[in-house]
Amino acid sequence: MLLASAVVVWEWLNEHGRWRPYSPAVSHHIEAVARAGPRAGGSVVLGQADSRLAPYIIDLQSMHQFRQDTGTIRPVRRSYYDPSSAPGKGVVWEWENDSGSWTPYDMDVGITIQRAYEKQHPWVDLSTIGFCYVIDFATMGQINRQTQRKRRVRRRLDMVYPLVSGTLPKSQSWPASPGAAAAPPAPTCACPQCLLVMSVKAAVSAGGLGAATLQPRKAPPVPPAAPKAPMPAPGAKAADGTAAARGSLKVLASQGGRQQAASTPALSSVVSAASPPGPGAGPSAGSGKASRPGMGTLNRSHLQRLAIAQSRVLIASGVPTVPVKNLNGSSPVNPALAGITGILMSAAGLPVCLTRPPKLVLHPPPVSKSEIQSIPGISHTCRKTTKKQAKKGKTPEEVLKKYLQKVRHPPDEDCTICMERLSAPSGYKGPQPAIKPDLVGKLAKCGHIFHLHCLVAMYNNGNKDGSLQCPTCKTIYGVKTGTQPPGKMEYHIIPHALPGHSDCKTIRIIYNIPPGVQGPEHPNPGKSFTARGFPRHCYLPDSEKGRKVLKLLLVAWDRRLIFAIGTSSTTGESDTVIWNEIHHKTEFGSNLTGHGYPDINYLDNVLAELAAQGITEESLAQEKD
Repeated sequence: MLLASAVVVWEWLNEHGRWRPYSPAVSHHIEAVARAGPRAGGSVVLGQADSRLAPYIIDLQSMHQFRQDTGTIRPVRRSYYDPSSAPGKGVVWEWENDSGSWTPYDMDVGITIQRAYEKQHPWVDLSTIGFCYVIDFATMGQINRQTQRKRRVRRRLDMVYPLVSGTLPKSQSWPASPGAAAAPPAPTCACPQCLLVMSVKAAVSAGGLGAATLQPRKAPPVPPAAPKAPMPAPGAKAADGTAAARGSLKVLASQGGRQQAASTPALSSVVSAASPPGPGAGPSAGSGKASRPGMGTLNRSHLQRLAIAQSRVLIASGVPTVPVKNLNGSSPVNPALAGITGILMSAAGLPVCLTRPPKLVLHPPPVSKSEIQSIPGISHTCRKTTKKQAKKGKTPEEVLKKYLQKVRHPPDEDCTICMERLSAPSGYKGPQPAIKPDLVGKLAKCGHIFHLHCLVAMYNNGNKDGSLQCPTCKTIYGVKTGTQPPGKMEYHIIPHALPGHSDCKTIRIIYNIPPGVQGPEHPNPGKSFTARGFPRHCYLPDSEKGRKVLKLLLVAWDRRLIFAIGTSSTTGESDTVIWNEIHHKTEFGSNLTGHGYPDINYLDNVLAELAAQGITEESLAQEKD
């Protein structure tokens, strides 16, 4: 065996089937949580490393990434690369996309480009790894061999990806060039759970309590994974019949049991005193009759102490923790320990029932067109919106006059817009409205007082739709509208129940907004915007309150308040369609991401969010008028 080291790159699978690398900073954060083991909880909040990834969470047990605002789930993986390659030196190769921002190449492509760059080649032909691109180092450009389209590329330095050390077979040392020998057949499973099961079986065969406290065997090293074809660069098409072996060496280090455990369903050992143990109940059925004479003599306290002793190995293995119900209540232990506890309890003649943890269920079972129903009391099943221009003919002064009362003697306090005293002229320094800077007015409903000069300036910087929102208490005057781009909203009933609402069917809402060009009311008029993740499916219970929420959401849609154009808090992409402060449930059959059911407070919460946008039951009457 040879000691070797590797850099770890955490990657996620995008919708095109390509493994995309996380940044070095994010990979360091994920790796730190993975190494921390059960005490870290088994989940990684990516926003702690990069604020743009705040809605993303990685579950290390299932090796999946969850996006909380849309409910999207994607696989992730932990890849190993040669420390002398690009990720080991902190080198990142990127190409310029259509929006003018920079996108990193897939890790294999970046490694190939960096290798040619270090050898001082004038260019590198990526067709050798399956893509019809040439990178010209003299002009720092990417050329499509088929279309001759050119894009700029760049090389930049970042922090180095995390380094790990392990043991490698002599026949599987680091390759000097892409391609590695095919992996030999995998040995017997060496995950901590399987090792401990075998340990307990060996202890039981030996008999007696003293032999039951075992030292776990070291897991044999797992050979490198078989070579994989590289993923294409963004927008690339693989050349027919061309594929090359992966240029990085995939090695499971000595702590590779963590990855094995991540793909193994967690088990919770639930001891029930009411039901008798059936034949072969639990994993003890595989331990053989020889296990019962030795273990059957142990009392409950001995069994518990044995299970806790075995947990030390499991905690060190890094398997995420799950709650397990045992004889004394609930405690956080890891899934492998749950399986061992099941073996021990079953061997002692105690009933054991093994259950799997809940799974993410984003969408309902398939529904035929004949099963879809319209919603009673709501006409149609689809609603479209187009760009609505602000009402013309009224100046800002005329609009504000409806909501204000003049104040002749201003109080001795600050204007919360310009932070100058109300008794002094307005401190607003922008374009000057056609109004005296020392005039003061009071909003009729809430009573807050401001410089009229400041209120006019605030109105001119907003949507200019004839409405006004108090900057202090957010009270809305008039009918507030938004800047949602054109799109379509569909709504109907499907014959399935949401968790927590088994007494009714489900209202499904489907939003669809296409990409387009920003209008005068948007952040960058005339510039194109993207629309990611559409169509978006959302769910409400078909109850009285659920239908009420739907009616108010329809008002919000008509007023263009559901979506807006801005910068995504998840990806950092600018000029894209984003949610606009009215939360929706995008997870149908579970609530693992926080955007699903059951959630007893959701309907009340969304009614409060709608009210904050000026949409209440009174709005329904206004819409009818």
